[in-house]
Amino acid sequence: MAKHKVIFDTDPGIDDAMALLYLHHHPDIELLGITTVFGNARIETTTRNALYLKQAWDIAAPVAKGAGVTLDPARVDREPPTIVHGDNGLGNIAMPEVIDLPLDPRPAHRFLIDTIKAHPGEIELVAVGRMTNLALALREAPEIAGLVKQVVIMGGGITANGNVTPVAEANIHGDPEAADAVMTAPWKVVLIGLDVTAKTIMTRAQLADIGRAGGNRAQLVVDVSQYYLGFYETVVADGMMVHDSCAAAYVTNPELFTTQSGAIRVVCGGIADGQTIQKPDGRGFPPNPWDGFPSQLAAVGIESERVLKLIHDVIAQGA
Repeated sequence: MAKHKVIFDTDPGIDDAMALLYLHHHPDIELLGITTVFGNARIETTTRNALYLKQAWDIAAPVAKGAGVTLDPARVDREPPTIVHGDNGLGNIAMPEVIDLPLDPRPAHRFLIDTIKAHPGEIELVAVGRMTNLALALREAPEIAGLVKQVVIMGGGITANGNVTPVAEANIHGDPEAADAVMTAPWKVVLIGLDVTAKTIMTRAQLADIGRAGGNRAQLVVDVSQYYLGFYETVVADGMMVHDSCAAAYVTNPELFTTQSGAIRVVCGGIADGQTIQKPDGRGFPPNPWDGFPSQLAAVGIESERVLKLIHDVIAQGA
């Protein structure tokens, strides 16, 4: 069976690091690139973090620096969520300020365009931060939508509450205009949102076991995640939500997820800014802003324990 050709669009980010190691270690995935975006930290920091992880884990895929501001330049800049990911985006672990590795010379959106066109019908985009790079790529080369195999997004939520407002999830809330452009483009989108990621909680014991089983690479994930565990003490009884790794797991094991189909729009502005709303297929409504847009998939169910075991096994096998 041909490998999944993946570009990982990311804002590392603690849970991003675990997802990256999953993608790097999975034998059925060929990681073609890492594109960075602002979000969990400023773009300079998320790009430095991607290079740091590339170096630490000997990842061959190039890193391309992406967007540092929202698609709509009029949006108010927000401070990164240091309470969640630390001042350096990776849980305040000790790390160099500068990583002596070259970046791909292209901006992330151009890297996406070029790589998609070089592998028509094969690329799977796994996007776990703001959707800005993807929206910029669509704006410059809309034809790429017909060349992408699928876009797997960690973000949003259809039946769940948000995590930054009562209705909005952080990745979508961070750039709603970009997210709406991505959801409504004529490519296949799978939304892995809080409906399923908030149910997938890795306990402290499960995380520690990954460190024991997975060697030095996995231990770095454990070290980075200690800060995250501290944040989640106020959210869950024990452990942490593994948001981004759920999206990575969908690529290789979609059978562990239950999805529903329908056009998805993102609210841009007002008190519901950043909310993701799906119009279910098969339901009749008067004319509305969902009409004429492609039906997309949104995950509404997950076999959490099987997903957690999958993450453990994949990361451990790279020891």
